[in-house]
Amino acid sequence: MQNNNSLLNTKKHFEILDGLRGVAAISVVLFHFMEIIFPPKENVIVHSFLAVDFFFCLSGFVIAYAYDSRIAHLGVWQFIKLRLIRLHPLVVIGSVLGLLTFFLDPFSNFYPTYGFGQTLLMFLASVFLIPYPLMEERFFNLFNLNAPAWSLFWEYIANIFYVFVLYKFSRNTLQIFTFVAAALICFIAFKSTNLMGGWSGSTFWDGGARVLYSFLVGMLIFRSNWAIKNNIGFLGLSALLLLAFIVPFNDNYNWLTEPLIVLIYFPVLVALGAGATIKPKLEPLCKLSGEISYPLYMIHYPFIWVFLTYFVEIKPEMALLKFTVPVYMVLLIGFAYLTMRFIDVPIRNYLKNKWVKNNR
Repeated sequence: MQNNNSLLNTKKHFEILDGLRGVAAISVVLFHFMEIIFPPKENVIVHSFLAVDFFFCLSGFVIAYAYDSRIAHLGVWQFIKLRLIRLHPLVVIGSVLGLLTFFLDPFSNFYPTYGFGQTLLMFLASVFLIPYPLMEERFFNLFNLNAPAWSLFWEYIANIFYVFVLYKFSRNTLQIFTFVAAALICFIAFKSTNLMGGWSGSTFWDGGARVLYSFLVGMLIFRSNWAIKNNIGFLGLSALLLLAFIVPFNDNYNWLTEPLIVLIYFPVLVALGAGATIKPKLEPLCKLSGEISYPLYMIHYPFIWVFLTYFVEIKPEMALLKFTVPVYMVLLIGFAYLTMRFIDVPIRNYLKNKWVKNNR
């Protein structure tokens, strides 16, 4: 058996892709505030929900880059364990925060409606990533306590398919499946007039289509060596990513603009990010941005639920919101950093060290 210490050795990071992941995560958090305050046509960052598709594309690229050359030696169960170590602590942390805010939200009291049994089921479903769209008050999200977990559910599905099937695909086979997945994206966009689905019980399978295409095309970018050499840099690519998020909302054209962003624009950005050079002075910023991206994504939404009930019950003036939202954003980013530094990383290091010891 290959030495597990060597299997744990990680390849170099794509610093700019790490940084872009953080930009996308911050944009998602801001979008979740803005969609509560403004109708879509007044939301200046209305298409930030497509950041999830960007995440899926990045994931396909990174997984193929990190594991294609060693998955045969690593094996199915070791791969799954490593992915669980990387991803699941924050799934549990987000679930705990969701449960705490469910009970402690000063502007709502849902517990009498759902009682101990249903509340326990919601928590367990969140911890184990079992879709359970129960709460009408929360728009039948697949995960009532921590809404963004829907994308982690599909991320896990993609990882399972990768280790059992996808890593064996030749590049030609991967191209065929990517083309089929692109056609499916177009069908869903035309049928639903947008690509916003996947997070609720009624749009469950839309999430499968979204991860299928973006994960496959991310793999294809790596397998085809489509890294585009350029000097755009982190700031330039961040601006290009933000352009996708501020495309105006239009009921008549979303079915066209959103697939174009997902099918073409995001893969090009990933290829550009993979081939870009970074200025040394920006490396710490990219590293920090990448480090907080996943914690921020997984811990912010329990507090969004509190903000939603605050907004509905208190009906604050816009002047107050202009102060509240930026402060809330800064606090969430700071909390994500502290969660990463003092909870997530220590737990992952402990589990990884234990994994190494058990496999010597």
